[in-house]
Amino acid sequence: MSRSTISTFKLFEMFPDETTAREYLEGRLWPNGPKCPSCASTERITTRKGGFYRCNACQLDFTVRTGTIFGRSHIPLHKWVHAMYLLVTARKGISSLQLAKQIGISQHAAWFMLQRLREACSSPDNIDKLKGVIEIDEAFFGGKEKNKHARKKLNAGRGSVGKTAVLGMRERGGRTRAKVIADRTLHTIQQEIHKQVEVGATIYTDEGVAYADLNGLFFRAASVNHGAGEYARGVVNTNSIEAVWAVLKRGILGVYHSASAKHLDRYVQEFAFRLNEGNVSRHTFERLDSLIDAVVGKRITYKQVTA
Repeated sequence: MSRSTISTFKLFEMFPDETTAREYLEGRLWPNGPKCPSCASTERITTRKGGFYRCNACQLDFTVRTGTIFGRSHIPLHKWVHAMYLLVTARKGISSLQLAKQIGISQHAAWFMLQRLREACSSPDNIDKLKGVIEIDEAFFGGKEKNKHARKKLNAGRGSVGKTAVLGMRERGGRTRAKVIADRTLHTIQQEIHKQVEVGATIYTDEGVAYADLNGLFFRAASVNHGAGEYARGVVNTNSIEAVWAVLKRGILGVYHSASAKHLDRYVQEFAFRLNEGNVSRHTFERLDSLIDAVVGKRITYKQVTA
């Protein structure tokens, strides 16, 4: 086994119970000691039993779960750690049914647990913009019109009709960003590009009309014409972002089988996070720590997920 890999058996040996997992999470999230999630104070903190702390500055009782995706969950923390390990190490994801079997909880609880973890995978709006050479493309997810029941058919054509559009951007040799977009208009797509890509970057796309006027004041841009059978012209291609779609679609079809438009963006964020933070050249604990760092301030309730 690679020196950068921790086996499932080894992980269970390291975190066999709630206490060992809690101490690990506290050490990662509070490297300088307990920190109040309300007033951010690290002083005047009183230690209580069972992993509880009291902030004497604002009179809040809290644990390492407070203000995170673990908040108000009855699932033991060592099962959360194991679920996070599986999410960052499974290249195409893990289904709720499989997770339920792995950690001994109900499939219903495992589904909600995975939705919380996907929420943690979402990128904040203030992250660094993509730089250098960026490949941009769209992908479409949803059933084929010909396979739908008659009452669900839109009868508006073929191709992307009735499917959900996802816009993806990938740095050559770097980070990936992807998200579900409401529509494919020039305004929507270029707004996302300006939000995610640094001015002066080089952008490679296909022949889509939304990319037609990118080459100019803000970016250097070039495209390949897939419709004419052109997939590369020297260094100009979209092969890297299309490789992202290949992994995502295989995961959706092979592991999850389907993803509704309502929840699709969380699945997209999960795959983007794993591409960015789950490189197998990084030690398993580095990948795990990246997800742990992302859990703060990302709590989501069951009512919000199912609304």
